[in-house]
Amino acid sequence: MGADLSSRLVPDGLRELTATLLPGFKSRPQGGGTAPVDERAVFAAVVYVLTSGCAWQMLPGDFGVSPATAHRRFTAWTEAGVWRRLHRVVLDELGARGEIDWTSAIVDAASVRAKKGARLTGPNPVDRGKKGSKLHVLSDARGLPLAVAASGANVHDTNALRPLINGIPAVPSRRGPRRRKPAKLRADKAYHSAAHRRWLQGRGIVPRIARPGIETGERLGRHRWKIERTIAWLFGYRRLTVRYERKGGHFLAFLGLAAALTCYKKLAKLAM
Repeated sequence: MGADLSSRLVPDGLRELTATLLPGFKSRPQGGGTAPVDERAVFAAVVYVLTSGCAWQMLPGDFGVSPATAHRRFTAWTEAGVWRRLHRVVLDELGARGEIDWTSAIVDAASVRAKKGARLTGPNPVDRGKKGSKLHVLSDARGLPLAVAASGANVHDTNALRPLINGIPAVPSRRGPRRRKPAKLRADKAYHSAAHRRWLQGRGIVPRIARPGIETGERLGRHRWKIERTIAWLFGYRRLTVRYERKGGHFLAFLGLAAALTCYKKLAKLAM
């Protein structure tokens, strides 16, 4: 049962992509002669927590990994930047196959309630001022998440635009050099500012941002459903629907892993 569950959560293709990214571990001094832990089982346990939303201490014994060990590895892998690198590796594979649509990028955000933590939280103006965090997502024209970020729920969406654009990795293309710049950026009026328009144009990106009082969101509406679907995909990982992480970096780590897994599902379909 444990091996089947691990294989389902971490299929062979994903395990191969991850194998070279996971840092090695030395046995803890107090561990004595304890047998080494199966890295695939630990990674599957982390994916299970992300997918199910369960607390670490409620992790099933099917993985053969203690909750403390799983959480300790998750913390170490987060500090080593594993989730960001995994996302990058999957995007590289998709880019090399010509599966990233650079005709435009789409950006949007969504807020969740934060039960714990201080960093990357703030009073949510649309939830009676209760503490919350905000997920910021930038996708390609088809809705594949290219860059993600997190902030307090009270942080205005415009503050995330430049970091998201700068966070797009240089991805291989089927022909020619690596690419990290979309032709256009689509966003609703929450992202409008003259400074942002100038900044995008200076980088050769055509802004398609609704201007308050001048343009409606109708033009964006033909594309907005794609980023809304992307956010729905991410919220399919239940650990993201409510923030329970005390550390902001751990919440962002789960968001990065969810983005990587979302992209991997596209990659896996290509291999069928």
